[in-house]
Amino acid sequence: MKVELQINNSSNASARFVSWAPSPCRVRVIDPTGATSPATKIEITGKSTATGGVVVFRKSDTGAFSKSLSTAVPINGTSVPFFVAGRFGRPSLSNGDVTIEARNAATNVLVGAVRVMVRIRKNANSLTPGERDRFVSAFAQLNNQGAGRFADFRNMHTDVSSPQAHGAPGFLPWHRAYLLDLERELQAIDPSVALPYWRFDEAAPNLFTLDFFGVSNAGTVQFSNTNPLQFWTTDGVQGIIRGPRNNWNPATQPGPTVITEAQTLALGTQYPAFRGMEGNPHGTAHTRWDGYIRQIGTAAKDPLFFLLHCNVDRLWAKWQRLNGRFDPAQAASYDSNPANPIGHNLVDTMWPWNGITGPPRPPTAPGGAMAPSTCVSAPGASPRVRSSLDYQGSIIATSRLGFDYDDVRFA
Repeated sequence: MKVELQINNSSNASARFVSWAPSPCRVRVIDPTGATSPATKIEITGKSTATGGVVVFRKSDTGAFSKSLSTAVPINGTSVPFFVAGRFGRPSLSNGDVTIEARNAATNVLVGAVRVMVRIRKNANSLTPGERDRFVSAFAQLNNQGAGRFADFRNMHTDVSSPQAHGAPGFLPWHRAYLLDLERELQAIDPSVALPYWRFDEAAPNLFTLDFFGVSNAGTVQFSNTNPLQFWTTDGVQGIIRGPRNNWNPATQPGPTVITEAQTLALGTQYPAFRGMEGNPHGTAHTRWDGYIRQIGTAAKDPLFFLLHCNVDRLWAKWQRLNGRFDPAQAASYDSNPANPIGHNLVDTMWPWNGITGPPRPPTAPGGAMAPSTCVSAPGASPRVRSSLDYQGSIIATSRLGFDYDDVRFA
């Protein structure tokens, strides 16, 4: 007998990626040879390498997870649902480093298996060399010396488009969608990649190196001769301008200090108070540098921008988990002020993915629709502001966006 395991309800190998939030799966008999009854009991478990990801299971979309799952599977080919998730604290280091096995419960014979990855956004400072190099390579390919798809992302974040993304409640939802679109493009190049975050309230010596995001030399970022980011090009100009302005030492370089993670999470339990983080830590983290990243109109020219904003998004995700703020229907989860500008109301579709141009939207809409995912269906081609809130599918399972952070669990 043989069974097929479908991850994210798909038999496609490109869908075999999970996070802390549960992924819907199915198991079905594809060859009943040897079966002696209308249904066979199957034991589903995860098998990991010493440093690989770990998965857990449950039968339905609610209830506790366990390290194994027993279920009866009809031999007529009818599929049986179950759910799998990464065990919090044990993400993968590489693609396919955990195997989901199905065994005949009576004989312990292996009857089906698939290799999966617990793909999680991690602290850039703690990436392994392999994780770092895969990410850098994918990012460089997306840029393709200025001729690649990254040009659209650079053009999405400009002075002209700023009102769609800043200075109003949609700041956090818009940037969450922006990061997700970029991450999915990176995963189309290398599916093992997840966007890492730069925790800017702590030193990050492993990030600012020649082999990773470069070392500033008189304002010009330098890379090793094996780092493909050395060819980074935007607006027809090769290179990145970034120099430390108030970089970790206010005593010798007076200026604003980025508030800590604890201070950020304590800004308030209601979204209108928490979104004040757009100023500090977000804005302050930007302005601790001279160069591209300092100004809205040029910030996206520096790839560091996306790691900075990944941390901003992680702080929002952690605040949401701490306060239970995933439900768009709850007033505390968002700032639904009637005076919000277009693009900042929960029901509004977001530019540029909606393709709408002309006042009050920008004159162009670079990049087209939101990149699709083989693992989840949300947020769709034209996401709304509300699409960003329930990113783990905590309220509605189909709202899951397919990413998680290494230190923000799924409840």
